[in-house]
Amino acid sequence: VHLIPVNPIRTDGLNPKSRKRIMPDLLTEPPAIDPVYEAHIYCNIPTIAERSMEGHAPHYFKLVSVQVLIRHGDRYPLYAIPKTKRPDIDCMLLPSRKPSHPQLEAFIKHMSKGSAAQMDGSLSSLPRYPSHSLCEMGELTQTGVVQHLRNGQLLREIYINKHKLLLSDWTAKQLYLETTGKSRTLQSALALLYTFLPDFDWKKINMRHQWSTIFCSGSCDCPMRNHYLEEEQRRQYSLRVKNSDLEKIYVDMAKIVGIPTRQLRASNPIDSLLCYFCHNVSFPCTKTGCIGMEHFKVIKRHQLEDERERQDKKLYFLYALLATHPLLNQTVNRLQRIAEGKKEELFVLYSAHDVTLSPVLSALGITEARFPRFAARLVFELWQDGKRPKEHFIRILYNGADVTSQTSFCKDYYKRSSKPMCPLERFVNFVKRDMFLVFNSTSYYDACRRRPL
Repeated sequence: VHLIPVNPIRTDGLNPKSRKRIMPDLLTEPPAIDPVYEAHIYCNIPTIAERSMEGHAPHYFKLVSVQVLIRHGDRYPLYAIPKTKRPDIDCMLLPSRKPSHPQLEAFIKHMSKGSAAQMDGSLSSLPRYPSHSLCEMGELTQTGVVQHLRNGQLLREIYINKHKLLLSDWTAKQLYLETTGKSRTLQSALALLYTFLPDFDWKKINMRHQWSTIFCSGSCDCPMRNHYLEEEQRRQYSLRVKNSDLEKIYVDMAKIVGIPTRQLRASNPIDSLLCYFCHNVSFPCTKTGCIGMEHFKVIKRHQLEDERERQDKKLYFLYALLATHPLLNQTVNRLQRIAEGKKEELFVLYSAHDVTLSPVLSALGITEARFPRFAARLVFELWQDGKRPKEHFIRILYNGADVTSQTSFCKDYYKRSSKPMCPLERFVNFVKRDMFLVFNSTSYYDACRRRPL
């Protein structure tokens, strides 16, 4: 890794200290686990235009509904490494600063008029875009805003310009918007929405507040979900304890910052280090030494190994089925209503977290998927067969890649059928019935209360 001193641009006229770029240039995807490569993917720095498979179907198919589940964009860390200076990142939106977007300035102006929107509960008291000269903990950064301006623009080109999902006189009833109560998820939703429906009428915006990060709404009481989550946390702990390289790195980092190893581990240093990495800021130093790329690589590699073991051990999968059923059930019910001819909630946006997307991917059986990067998007498309208008099909896309054939409910169908898409009823049967088979149950309520055999 070449360390190249660069001078960041300061808007206050002061001469900044020389910083070092730590992000290497990447060429091709390496074969083995490469923690630096994987971290780069996770950062999702807006650079080249993204290729996507959204909206692809035979010409006689009609797109009738799109539901999008996003993770918020790039954010400031949720945890600080004790006794180190916090990463110096500015959360003011400056169109002249990279990464930027042609519509960033118009977005800022439009957000300032947002008082006419209907915002559930505490959402109305949250800022509609980030605006601190030193980011607050967990705050969306300019990079995070730009990531979702790009997402919205990409989805607009496909779903509005090409497929005419919403016409220029769209109504409030054709949108369904829901976010958790964090400023970073609300702001991510608004950034995506702004480029998806530029200069939208604020009076048509009704943003619903979801208090649960798994979007379980009124169906959150599920004792066995908590049981499997606790078992999964035990598995995580056991894997960490067995990793002697990781332990050595934690001991070394704890010495550098002058705190007990246990305290350093509890401060979740990877969350903070990823922020330094994604923003090309050199890792923190103290009088005793510097945290470096080797520390970062070992912790990131362990994280990737943990994800791999998590897929094999199935505890997380059982948790995921119970955690995501309420959200998937809501999704299926809506798709069925639209298939029956209802013209409401044609475009749905859920703005959420990694802990929302990750279990949905697991529950659907999409095991090859990477852990949700910043501004990840999972899209459910509903299509009507123009030759047989009663037949409806579903496509599922993750960050632009069609992953429908990886889902547990459509894997076999794709092997046997020449049809380009998965029949909606397969998804319906999975959510209404097959999700519970592994628990020897026939309903969500029963699966939530039945002890494993």
